[in-house]
Amino acid sequence: MKLKVAVQMDPIGSLHIKGDSTFALMLEARKRGHSLFHYHPQALSAGPGGLKAWGEDVTGLRDEEGRHFELGIRREVDLSEFDVLHMRQDPPFDMSYITNTHLLERVHPKTLVVNDPKEVRNAPEKLYVLNYPQFMPETLITRDPAALKAFRAVHGDIIIKPLYGNGGAGVFRLGNSDENFASVVELFIQSFREPFIAQRYLPAVRVGDKRIILVDGEPVGAINRVPAAGEARSNMHVGGRPEPSELTDREREICAAIGPDLKARGLIFVGIDVIGGLMTEINVTSPTGIREVKRFGGADIAALIWDAIERRLGA
Repeated sequence: MKLKVAVQMDPIGSLHIKGDSTFALMLEARKRGHSLFHYHPQALSAGPGGLKAWGEDVTGLRDEEGRHFELGIRREVDLSEFDVLHMRQDPPFDMSYITNTHLLERVHPKTLVVNDPKEVRNAPEKLYVLNYPQFMPETLITRDPAALKAFRAVHGDIIIKPLYGNGGAGVFRLGNSDENFASVVELFIQSFREPFIAQRYLPAVRVGDKRIILVDGEPVGAINRVPAAGEARSNMHVGGRPEPSELTDREREICAAIGPDLKARGLIFVGIDVIGGLMTEINVTSPTGIREVKRFGGADIAALIWDAIERRLGA
């Protein structure tokens, strides 16, 4: 069965395809004979005529950096006419992102939106993880300076980061004697209206922050991201080094605990972050890691995701 597929994404010309999971999903869709339509989130419009978007058919797709796509003539489409819609724009998870989830609910599930937009909205990565405190490091979500000061006094070495940040932006490590503590808290209070998150610093991050990918609730692959020297963050765009990794018994226990809930919520493609056997985030907005896992000899996760989608559609 050939499917009509729309992809809500950042501009395709800006992708660095070597490590881009959205591009991997598109390549697999084209391999299976599915048609592809590409549009940007700001091109959405909802009215009496339904949910529509301006974008382009993807007429050519190749795994060659700089020559990876060709687009047709820009046109407006009714998104209810598609079989599948991938919501793949990058965070931040802000009111614009949340509004898009409301809009996409207007076509889901007639058009299968991956991941389910209502559940994406209800599962912010740094809040959803609170459902599983037995697997988490000590964590505090607040904007109360006194509470943060007390938290640092107890744990000594902590990480503070924006609640809805992404990509390692705005992540600070603050030891018990760090004199920047008050300044960082003041900066966060001035910069963000919402609370922010503090967690006990996990020294095990020096040997890696593991990204584990689950498809329809089942773990299918992992990569370890090792921070650069002198860097507290493991994100690859700030110098983190990816390396192949297998799951430990503890990590399988975590996946077994969260997997049924992910599947029930329609969260088909999810990435969790684990440091030293403790889960720090559950990423449901625009998870990454597909290409790195395959490059290191692991599973073809793009194919597994499409298998899960086609099962849901009965295709």
